Amino acid sequence: MQNDARVPTMNDVARTAGVSSATVSRVINGTGKVDKDTRQRVAEAIERLGYTPNFGGRFLAAGRSGTIGAVIPTMANAMFAGGLQAFQEVLAGAGRSLLVASSGYDPDEELSQIRNLVSRGAEGLLLIGRHRPEASWDYLARRKVPHVVTWAYGTEPGRVYVGFDNRKAAFDLARRVLAFGHRNLAMIGGIGLHNDRARDRVAGARMAVDACPGARLSQVIEAGYDPAEGAAAFRRMMAVADPPSAIICGNDVIAAGAIMAARGNGIAVPAQVSIVGFDDIELAALSCPPLTTVRVPQRRMGQEAATVLLAMVAGQTHTDSVLLDTEIILRESLSACRSPADVPPTVA
Repeated sequence: MQNDARVPTMNDVARTAGVSSATVSRVINGTGKVDKDTRQRVAEAIERLGYTPNFGGRFLAAGRSGTIGAVIPTMANAMFAGGLQAFQEVLAGAGRSLLVASSGYDPDEELSQIRNLVSRGAEGLLLIGRHRPEASWDYLARRKVPHVVTWAYGTEPGRVYVGFDNRKAAFDLARRVLAFGHRNLAMIGGIGLHNDRARDRVAGARMAVDACPGARLSQVIEAGYDPAEGAAAFRRMMAVADPPSAIICGNDVIAAGAIMAARGNGIAVPAQVSIVGFDDIELAALSCPPLTTVRVPQRRMGQEAATVLLAMVAGQTHTDSVLLDTEIILRESLSACRSPADVPPTVA
């Protein structure tokens, strides 16, 4: 969200705090002696104004750093790797460098990393997901930071998206599972707190099931994007009197853990339970059996996001969002629903 407000300066902070610019500089850089009350007034003024000190300023005489920033939720698995690689390749072709930070799915940490990247001269930012506190949007607007939101899609005025509709993608995946005759479905979703992609995928699957007569989403369990958590959730799901015949997983890492747990408990996939994932990372094709999943257009998304963001950094003020399609990749982990006699036994 962009506006025409003037970017706050060190002098603005000094006037607001009732101190000199030199005192503000000493507080920011941690040099010289400044009493506690004065430091507090300066800190409050910085927060209120949304001021970010530009530590890279001495390198920016021409007004350009040549740096673009990206804040991603995690570096712990490959779900963002392909898109970021494509993003970086386009930036490199334009003579720009990429700085990447991780938020750990913590909105406060994301804002901290946004501030850090801007303070180091990042001319634009790539962000993941639609939902973040208003303080983060307000900071980006006040600082006039060009930014593109990806791995999601929205229509809010003033925001630019290059991504896909997570809810629709999960809806389509669930409909495909239902088309194979499954009526008792379950879902291992990602942790929804601070993660709109995880929430939208559960919502999309639920919409498809609700629209299918006789179908039900009998269980929804949240799990971290970790194979061990996917495995633990699978064991809980199957340890009931009427276990599901198909399990939709919020991403491929969770699905790989579920397949691992099935194998460890002597449950055949897909003969006794079908398992599907989301993302189509390299792991999906290598799992045993290979995983049916939603292919996210990671490379195209990264390329388009870089192109749009570079245009915004260059001063293009009217930039359209880009909605990309996903694709269901059918592999051996999904098959037609078996008869009741083939439903797997409960597990310990």
